[in-house]
Amino acid sequence: METAHEVLVALARRYAFGEVAALVAGGAGGEHLTTRQAAQVQQLCAFGQRLLDLDAEDFGRVDATVGASTDTSVADLVSGDAVPSPLTRRARASRMPRSTDERPAGALDSLVPAYRLLLEVIAARWARRETAALVAAVHITSEYAPLLAWEPVLGHAGDPRRLLPFVTVPGSRFGRRDPDCAHNKADQAGAARLLRLTRGGDLSDYLDRQHSNVAHALGVCAGDCAAPCAVMRQVPDADDLPARARLALAYADTEFVRLRHAAPVGHGFGVPSPAEVMDAWQRSREKLGGPARRDDGFPLPGLASLFGHLAGTPIEPDTLLADTAATLVRALSGAAGAPVVPADGATVVTLPAP
Repeated sequence: METAHEVLVALARRYAFGEVAALVAGGAGGEHLTTRQAAQVQQLCAFGQRLLDLDAEDFGRVDATVGASTDTSVADLVSGDAVPSPLTRRARASRMPRSTDERPAGALDSLVPAYRLLLEVIAARWARRETAALVAAVHITSEYAPLLAWEPVLGHAGDPRRLLPFVTVPGSRFGRRDPDCAHNKADQAGAARLLRLTRGGDLSDYLDRQHSNVAHALGVCAGDCAAPCAVMRQVPDADDLPARARLALAYADTEFVRLRHAAPVGHGFGVPSPAEVMDAWQRSREKLGGPARRDDGFPLPGLASLFGHLAGTPIEPDTLLADTAATLVRALSGAAGAPVVPADGATVVTLPAP
């Protein structure tokens, strides 16, 4: 690489969004970029970093620089710069909505797009040898795996508005203290909080604190309850939900998932090496058996197949990160004065070249 532009392109292809945004702010784009184009580059960097960080609350923002963790100093000078709408529409499919009234409901409608993105992020973190971030993403996959198993039965991914009627049928023990209920205290707390949600209410506190507990509680209902209540009597006898729920609970208890507790995001200060991550996964997939043992071409073989089995439908890694990086490369390579495609309805203000 001989030029700053070539360095920027190489970094973009490695998903080094924060570095690209900072270098462009420092003038590394040179004569390749006008101020307007540099602002668009920073928009894409903010969007890409949010995807990589799995900052799902803000997925789909038209102006990705609001609250971004990347440098936005050039974008702050421009009005109307925005992430192209085809990318934001795709990101919204994995977004966690903050209100019971939001439609579409993103990851509460279906977890399949979210797991596709999770697989792409895990693969990217693996390629970048960022194992602390990788095990954090893996932990997220384990927390919602029971809901992934329940989705074909419910027709949604635990959307509280639609889940409430299902878990409050006559004869249900869900969210109620009962000696015959197999829920632990965390399950009971999440279930009780779900029952207190109201139509049109804010979901922020519930999603931040209890949604994963509700996911586990439903996994216990289907896969680990010796005295099933009316909740399970709604599930067709021929459905394989109990087996998939047991697999989801077993996955959450694997050595692979427990690596998080050794990383800075967990309870310790160690970071597993790539070899340690692979060893933990190999031992875990042997215990899980079935789909986890398949050689499916994923960097951690069998992980994509495991998620697909839980969901009852194939789940392949997304290409949203890759497509964002490719869009960023094109933006970095644009000649001065080249048009930038804004999000729907945006007005681009053209500033003079730096």
